[in-house]
Amino acid sequence: MGAFSRFVALSDGWIRARSPAPLSAAVRAAVRMGVAGLCVAAGVGLYAQAPGARPVAKTMLMEPPTPLLPATLGKLKRAAEGDSGDGLGQVDAADAAVLTEDGLKRFARSEYQDGAQHGTVTVYKFGDASGAVAAFDYFKRPGPAGFVKMGDETAAGAGEVVFRSGVNVVRESFNLHGEAVGGLMAELIGKLPKVGGSAGIAPSLPMLLPGRSQAGGLEADSVKYALGPVGYHAMGGVLPAGMVGFDKSAETVTARYKGGGGLTLLLYPTPQIAGDHGRAIEALMQQQAAAGTVKLRREGELVLLTTGPWRAGDAQSLVDGIHLRNELTWNKPMPLEFHAEVQKTFSLLVSICILSGVGGLAALVLGLFFGGGRALVRVLQGKPAATEPEFLRIDLRGAVGKRLTEDPEA
Repeated sequence: MGAFSRFVALSDGWIRARSPAPLSAAVRAAVRMGVAGLCVAAGVGLYAQAPGARPVAKTMLMEPPTPLLPATLGKLKRAAEGDSGDGLGQVDAADAAVLTEDGLKRFARSEYQDGAQHGTVTVYKFGDASGAVAAFDYFKRPGPAGFVKMGDETAAGAGEVVFRSGVNVVRESFNLHGEAVGGLMAELIGKLPKVGGSAGIAPSLPMLLPGRSQAGGLEADSVKYALGPVGYHAMGGVLPAGMVGFDKSAETVTARYKGGGGLTLLLYPTPQIAGDHGRAIEALMQQQAAAGTVKLRREGELVLLTTGPWRAGDAQSLVDGIHLRNELTWNKPMPLEFHAEVQKTFSLLVSICILSGVGGLAALVLGLFFGGGRALVRVLQGKPAATEPEFLRIDLRGAVGKRLTEDPEA
């Protein structure tokens, strides 16, 4: 403090010596406050530059994720506490490899009960809808179709019902049936996490499977969509997993038709990758007589392959009838959003044309008014309506120029 007081006194003395008049009390107070502020700023800067100064710690509050399973479903209460993390450590070991390959992000399982009513619910949340579709196909099993449809797609599981809702796959086993369990699952679907954008769009490859062929209908329970070698092998793929090309972001779907014939569709990022793998697969299948009727065709990024007890004509017509859905039509009604944008653009252009016309008409009227009015005033004054403009000339030649132009005989 002594140094600070001396610094203030020196500042007052210096100002008095430079000031022609004595300083008032208000001015001296303002000087002291300014000096104090400079001292504090200098002290803070020196402390911050000191080698032993510690950085200021930042505190961040992390909000825990919302539990995948609610505390209650209807009148049933959850027996266990809500999950506070991703829950991936509790995934069944037999399914962990496949689910990790499909992009599993969170997991939760719990029992619900209310007297005699009870059941177990398991929820798997994936990064996108493609991973959820692959996991749904992995869990579904052939079984009766007497259950209520839930979510985007529903199927029977191992003593349970499996359904998919967006990026979530749910497995439920309640001692309830029909509308009772359907109401509980509808309530659960409303509380599951939602994902928008491209991550929420289901894959298009399974949609390319024809529903019927000359050899019979498609067995819906046999459709298996896979994103990686582990899931592909676990769901009974007919090709060696290493030859499919999952390391090149390949997608595959396999299906069986009535009569035992199988169909495999493989989708690759580019036609070049599809051609390389298609030729390798064709060479391998020609060496395997037990593969049945093998018909292979490639169309762009898509490779189609039949195996099993097909008749040759049926297999060929099946692969020839599947195409990538790149459609160009002129009579198909456009979506409402497109019509709205066209209407907005048309309205804008019409408004611009109207504004331009009004502006041009206003310019014409004003020109006739001012120009015609001026001519009328000149006529009323006895002058011609139109006159030549008068120009002012400034003689900048000076005295030298005048002497040069003077007559020498003058």
